[in-house]
Amino acid sequence: MPRIKKILKIASVTVLVTSALGGPTLWWRYPKRPFDSVFTRRAAFTFADIPKGRALTHDELDGYAGRLMAEMTLEEKVLQMSGDSYLSFALPWLIGTPIAPWPSGTDRSIGVPPLRAADGPRGVGVGRPTTCFPVAMARAAAWDRDLERRIGDAIGKEMRAQNANLWLGPCINVARHPLWGRSQESYGEDPYLLGEMAIPAIQGVQRHNVMACVKHYALYSIEETRHTVDVKADERTLREVYLPHFQRAVDAGVATVMSSYNQVNGDYAAESRHLLREILKGEWGFRGIVISDWFYGVVDGPKAANAGLDIEMPEVAVFGRRLMAAIERGQVKRELIDEAVLRILRLRIDYATRPDAMTYGPALSHAPAHVALAREAAEKGMVLLKNDGVLPLARRAIRSLAVLGALADADLLGDHGSSVVRPPSHVTPLAGLRAALAGAARVVYEPGSDIAKARLAAQAADAVVVIAGFNYLDEGEYNPYTGVSRQDWGGDRKFLGLKPADRSLIQAAAAANSKTVVVLFGGAAITVEEWHEKVGAILMAFYPGERGGEALARVLLGDVNPSGKLPFTVPKDASQLPAFDDRSPTVTYGYYHGYTLVEKNGWVPRYPFGHGLSYTAYTYANLSLDSKTMKADGAVKVSVDVTNAGARPGEEIVQLYAGFPASKLDRPVKLLRGFDKVALAPGETKRLSFTLRARDLAYYDPHQQAWLVERVPHRVYVGPSSRPADLLEATVTVVD
Repeated sequence: MPRIKKILKIASVTVLVTSALGGPTLWWRYPKRPFDSVFTRRAAFTFADIPKGRALTHDELDGYAGRLMAEMTLEEKVLQMSGDSYLSFALPWLIGTPIAPWPSGTDRSIGVPPLRAADGPRGVGVGRPTTCFPVAMARAAAWDRDLERRIGDAIGKEMRAQNANLWLGPCINVARHPLWGRSQESYGEDPYLLGEMAIPAIQGVQRHNVMACVKHYALYSIEETRHTVDVKADERTLREVYLPHFQRAVDAGVATVMSSYNQVNGDYAAESRHLLREILKGEWGFRGIVISDWFYGVVDGPKAANAGLDIEMPEVAVFGRRLMAAIERGQVKRELIDEAVLRILRLRIDYATRPDAMTYGPALSHAPAHVALAREAAEKGMVLLKNDGVLPLARRAIRSLAVLGALADADLLGDHGSSVVRPPSHVTPLAGLRAALAGAARVVYEPGSDIAKARLAAQAADAVVVIAGFNYLDEGEYNPYTGVSRQDWGGDRKFLGLKPADRSLIQAAAAANSKTVVVLFGGAAITVEEWHEKVGAILMAFYPGERGGEALARVLLGDVNPSGKLPFTVPKDASQLPAFDDRSPTVTYGYYHGYTLVEKNGWVPRYPFGHGLSYTAYTYANLSLDSKTMKADGAVKVSVDVTNAGARPGEEIVQLYAGFPASKLDRPVKLLRGFDKVALAPGETKRLSFTLRARDLAYYDPHQQAWLVERVPHRVYVGPSSRPADLLEATVTVVD
């Protein structure tokens, strides 16, 4: 294998150099002829003739893009609708981090800077070094819009430092089941939370004239059949559960949308006229471009072009010559090609002519401020699930600490698929604890392969930290076309709970030491029933980025008061989850999953959506509405007092839900409709206010093809989690 990798590296570098010398538009990209006027002529009107340094209006962008198109042949237009090269960029990607951004749209005759894409969503997945932030699921657990905006800002700067202008993030697919291998790339199970976290990331990145790309549109939540599975969903489920966050990203001005691999109700997503042309570009008024997922994301080129796909990435497979032939046969109208190319050119002009917020030099990649931000995000995203008084670990009371588990000294940065980010170094849990306790306590490490030795280490220690869960070998992106073994890709997770070895280690440690803390690593919910009652504390760390071990030590030792809340529900077992099938050719996504499913059935999960403990305590009081009624196009102000009743300063995440007890339709018990994070000193009270709009209560009527609001009483809930016992409640009635 090492020899094969060396050969591939040599070959890829050779092709890269050849491509650079001859232009990335190599002969296999051309619809008919290998080299044409792209290399020999200069257009009468080029990008150089467009004014720079100011934001252009929509009319100006349309006008300049139209003038450039007037200089182009049909073949040159078709070339705009595909990525530029395969070998130059595919081979480095298959054997590690891409060495340069993926290019699209190079045309020297008109001179518009090409799209240069790099992956996300936990950083910049191209070149070295770049900052590896916690995975998106960990950042969702922080429920912190400002933090996510700052992370987007940092990613935008590092993208520019790597000469990239299209960030392939954020991922906003619904994490409907914890076994989905790429759950870690998403912001959780709730559509509202997905939208709220995506918007600041988009805004932060695009501030630096880097296009963001929300993905994967739509109904993508399975790995191992992702290229073929047909996902069925009725129109109401599609509109209310799987599309609202995409619409909110469009409303927020996201530049690009990536289609998913899977089929949706019989059509591949990249070929779905209903998804692309009718909903996205029609109803939502999306002005940006739609790109396919990488490699084999399109099956039928003419159908995709007719449906509204603008660019096939990362190279020609079914566009190019085949699309030219379809145009000549009348299967694809030239007007549709012009529409796609107009979108492509005006977006590239827009982002290339705007004034920059700053100068972007190489020093911005892996800048110290970004590394510090990665640690802050890791600290704020960790969720304290259980604590029987064991945490925080007091330095003065610990002379020796036993750290158990093979993952304690392993790569816990997350998936090694397209979202991989390779920082120059990272802090493991073991390294973080050793550094934090240096000179104060002895840290004894046992990987756990020998249970007897681990038990003795636990028995002799003042406290025990067991590191358990998963890594990139257990869950992540899966690509059957690479020829790489499954062990290098992860795929869908096979365990809802921990592996048997982890469970045995936890039980042995807990039996030997009552001060046993379990730290869970993973991209989604992990069931804990077999050992939950035996341990003193449980902390969910997710995949916390390059400074994760340092952040973990600060949380465990009380330097940081945990404030994270779950962006998903932790069930007691599989019976509290929707079906998950990554083998069948057809699956159906229902209306309920996560907290809406458990609440509809009256089940009690192990940990509810929005749950998270602290080293202090908070109380809620005086919930009020500024009106008991609101019109169908109106809103109501919701206010509540939150008090830090404990002895430590901390941050609390206050959650607003809307309920539908009087609905005549099948609806969830309640839905998240607002949240805010508030910092409180011991004894301090703050009054928080939310705006609940009537449109937040709407449902989609497939027959009228419209969003409707029932004129009935609705419940308003505010509290620290979705658990009914945690919530204050009031009633507001929608009237005409």
